[in-house]
Amino acid sequence: MSTEFPLGEHHYSHRIGWLRATVLGANDGILSTASLMIGVASADASQSAILTAGLAGLAAGAMSMAAGEYVSVSSQADTEQADLEIEKVALRDHPEAELVELAHIYMNRGVAKDTAYDVARQLMAKDALEAHARDELGINEIVTARPVQAAVSSAVSFSAGAILPLLAGVAAPSGLVTPVVAIVSLLALVLLGILSAKAGGAHKLKAVVRIVFWGTAAMLVTGLIGAAFGTIV
Repeated sequence: MSTEFPLGEHHYSHRIGWLRATVLGANDGILSTASLMIGVASADASQSAILTAGLAGLAAGAMSMAAGEYVSVSSQADTEQADLEIEKVALRDHPEAELVELAHIYMNRGVAKDTAYDVARQLMAKDALEAHARDELGINEIVTARPVQAAVSSAVSFSAGAILPLLAGVAAPSGLVTPVVAIVSLLALVLLGILSAKAGGAHKLKAVVRIVFWGTAAMLVTGLIGAAFGTIV
C-alpha cells in the first residue's frame, strides 16, 4: 500500500526548532549592531570608534545569543527528561492506570470509548513511553528541545545579521555612517521579514511591518541617546 498523501499537504511546524532561533538571532544581530553603531556615531565619535563598537557588538552578541539559547533550551530539555523519567516509573508501576489515562485523553478529543481503549492498547504495545510523551506530555520530535542546535543557529544567524551594518559602516563615506547603516539595516530587516514569513508560512506584509517598526524604533532611540549624551560628555 502506498504511504504517499494524495493531497500533497505541506506543513511548517517541523521548522519551529531552528526557525525561531535563526530569525531571532539574525534580527538581533542586525538591530543591536546597527543601533550600537548609530548610537556611537550620534555622539560624534570617529569612524574607527564606530566600527570598533560594531565589531565588539558582533562578537559579544554572538556569544551572548549562543550562551543564552543553550542555557534556556537546556533547561527545557532537563524538564522534558525529568517528565519522561516520571512517566517511565508510572508505566512500570501502574501500567493499567496509565492505559486508562491515555484512553481518556483520546476520549476527551472525541474518540469513542471502545476505540480509545483499542488505540491506547495498540500504541502502548508498540512504545508506551512514546505514546505518553506525545499525547500526555506534548513532547515529540518537532518540539523537543535541542540546545546545541539552538545555540549554533543563534550564534551563526546573529553574526550573519550583524555583519551587514558593520560592512555598511566600513563602506560609508565619512560623516554618512548613520544614514548608510540605518538604510542598509532596514533593507536587511525587510529581507529577513520576507524570508522568515516564507519559511514559516506566515503573512509576508505583517512580518515586514512589525520587524521594520521595531527596528526603526530601536535605531531612533539609540541615536537620540547617543546625540544627547554626546553633547554632555
